[in-house]
Amino acid sequence: MKIPSFQIKVLLFILILLLQCSFHAVYSQNNSVKSKTISFKIKLKSESKVEIKASPLKFNKHFAYSFTLDDGYRSAYLTAFPLLNGGKISNPDKNEWKVDQGGDGTTSKGLFYSDGFGNNIPFKLALAINGGSLRDLPENRGHLSWSEIKEMYNAGWDILNHSFHHATKHGTNYKTEVTENTTSIKQNLDFTMSHFVVPGGEGDEKYYLEYEKEALNNGHFSVASYYGTGPVYKVNSKVNLDEMISARTFVLSSKDTTSFATMDRYLKTIDSIVKQPEPVWFNDFTHGTGNGNLWNLSMRFPDFKYYMTTLADKYGTKGNDSIWMAPWQEVYEYIWLRDRIKIEYKQNKKEVEVTIILPEIPETFRHKDISLNIETSSKFEIESARDLKIKEDGRTNHKQILIQL
Repeated sequence: MKIPSFQIKVLLFILILLLQCSFHAVYSQNNSVKSKTISFKIKLKSESKVEIKASPLKFNKHFAYSFTLDDGYRSAYLTAFPLLNGGKISNPDKNEWKVDQGGDGTTSKGLFYSDGFGNNIPFKLALAINGGSLRDLPENRGHLSWSEIKEMYNAGWDILNHSFHHATKHGTNYKTEVTENTTSIKQNLDFTMSHFVVPGGEGDEKYYLEYEKEALNNGHFSVASYYGTGPVYKVNSKVNLDEMISARTFVLSSKDTTSFATMDRYLKTIDSIVKQPEPVWFNDFTHGTGNGNLWNLSMRFPDFKYYMTTLADKYGTKGNDSIWMAPWQEVYEYIWLRDRIKIEYKQNKKEVEVTIILPEIPETFRHKDISLNIETSSKFEIESARDLKIKEDGRTNHKQILIQL
């Protein structure tokens, strides 16, 4: 039977209409999942003009410094953690390798920078660990235990993937090393690592390229390796963080521990970086921080204490308070989010309506904070929903707002 042409046209019209409705429904649903908005009001004390933008770095600091301890040695818990966080530093303590991983036995009050809202925040580092090396015994073990890592993680230190066995030699299954370590930490500590540090050692030529590839292909956002970008990044504009591979540099002790001449050279390099007018982020690494120079690839505790104390005295709360001393993952996640939010605001005399459109944030992100730089001569207060965690310095410096997602 022949269908009249007008009926065919009607059927085609209905079909096209249904397809358009279906597409619109799917598009709207996807958008609702991938985007989210938050809003609040700024109540000004005067009608002074307001400008709002994302701060280059959290707390509107001038520079971020990320410092990582490789291999998960126990000196991190015995010396570095109590020095920075505050607490009893271990007495000299020889480990199973007959190397002293202890410190000077003193009690530290901690090393701090401020958040600009009246709170002091202790310096925090990252640990690059191998799950296959972690254990609770013997008591003089060279590596950290699961409970020690968990304590430091809960205090704000970040944990980075350093492969399961620290394997580098010919025949290494690089994918297994990456994924097995991820699984081990997830099973024992209940979080998922998302940044990778290539282990050093003897291996096939350019073996690190295999680690880089497998890390990026298996859930990691960035890799610290032998070669790459950085380690100093200007952050006053968008930073390319996609499949980031960063060059790793080390701070190491030499034979002049008594005079600290080597540490002064490293500190001089930091001074030259910080003097740049643009805000910057840079990364450094070492291994152990005990009294002994473990594998001659570490910082002896006197050097480590001098180095970190000098940074705190100059750039922390005792100095000009320009440092954001935070782990690599924390800084990476801040910049990633900063570069993907969209800030909209509209001022009507003494009231400013602010809306921030958020991207879809990866589930493995641990840090989800936004710092806003406020330019106004007026003091102000914030009016927001109760479930929005927001801080401001509107009654004092009236320069910044912090939103904690």
